[in-house]
Amino acid sequence: MLVFIRPYQDSKIAVSFPNGFTPPMLNAVRAVQNRQWNNNQKIWLIPNTQKSINLLLENLYQTGLFNITPLPQNPAEQKNPPEQSVQKKSGLQKELNELKRILITKHYSQHTIECYTKWVKSFLSIYMFNSTLLTQNHINSYLSNLAIKYHVSPSTQNQAMSALLFYFRFVKHEDLENLSEVIHAKHKKRAPVVLSKKEVLAVLNHLDGSKKLIAQLLYGTGMRLNEVLSLRILDLDFERNEITIRYGKGGKDRRVMLPKLLVPKLKEHIKKVKALHEKDLADGFGAVILRDGMDKRSQETAKEFKWQWLFPQKNRWLNKATGKQGRHHIDESLMQKAVKTAVREAGIIKNATCHTFRHSFATHLLENGYDIRTVQELLGHSDVRTTMIYTHVLNKKEMDVVSPLDEM
Repeated sequence: MLVFIRPYQDSKIAVSFPNGFTPPMLNAVRAVQNRQWNNNQKIWLIPNTQKSINLLLENLYQTGLFNITPLPQNPAEQKNPPEQSVQKKSGLQKELNELKRILITKHYSQHTIECYTKWVKSFLSIYMFNSTLLTQNHINSYLSNLAIKYHVSPSTQNQAMSALLFYFRFVKHEDLENLSEVIHAKHKKRAPVVLSKKEVLAVLNHLDGSKKLIAQLLYGTGMRLNEVLSLRILDLDFERNEITIRYGKGGKDRRVMLPKLLVPKLKEHIKKVKALHEKDLADGFGAVILRDGMDKRSQETAKEFKWQWLFPQKNRWLNKATGKQGRHHIDESLMQKAVKTAVREAGIIKNATCHTFRHSFATHLLENGYDIRTVQELLGHSDVRTTMIYTHVLNKKEMDVVSPLDEM
């Protein structure tokens, strides 16, 4: 089976089957969004985006009808014979496995591991899976295309750059010396979305159960969503009225206040979590995943109540291969959807999300007269300049100007 994939104009990719196609091949193309059939040239047209191309190649590969051999980026490069495609795929996976191993060894978060792996996989896939031929120009071109062609945000481009820097330094053992040729995405200064105290209350009133308690912690402590969901029972200290955040952004621990209003609710919630944990133990389960492989060294430690998630998921996960079961914490997407719905039902037209509670927490503290350094420590910012974005609430002078329309 043969499939030809080539550029078509600026925004399309042409896909054709010179030897004819089978239903699985046709379905592989049809699964790509916004595909079009050009009856005159007898070709399929798909969007010229990395996402569409990756999806098409994956769909074609899943048919099992042929090996996929990417076309060379440079016409001067020789085509690789089809039998090398399996070796390339194997080589790519080997590189990614090594990347993940080093990231885990250096105690990077799961979120960072997933992001870095995604960017490195995208980069290597574009350049024929052959990392030995990569040069500085390939990296500059890749990062520049993110800004020019795909219009990514500066933070997204920086994330991709960090991933590639890590890959070359720790996997390839090469230092990138000159990234000055990279065309950087334009930074756009945007004020954070902040809810008033009345609006915060309105959103909270449209939540219930554990989701309301999570939202109250988001606003009451300024924690990030993943930090709240990663809390374990032992992280709450009711005697000192504080919460310990472990392995926060950058792998740092910090402490924040425990809102007194939530103490009775949290104690009642912990009773329910304990009852759920005791049921899991009675069923022969109850172990949770611990950092640094502690759960692998001692299953008894992993079953202790103090290590259980503060907000466990409703159902146990199941490993069909081993039969092992356990509970993780609530998935972030469930909380994000709940807050989005609550904002809409509260009649608030601001683009508010779970992270908006953190913005509102910092802004309201500054409004109440707390100094910027205190807010910086509570938010866990390494640089006070990051926290300074919230000082816009102190610049009220221009808002005191009376509009000439109001004087008519």
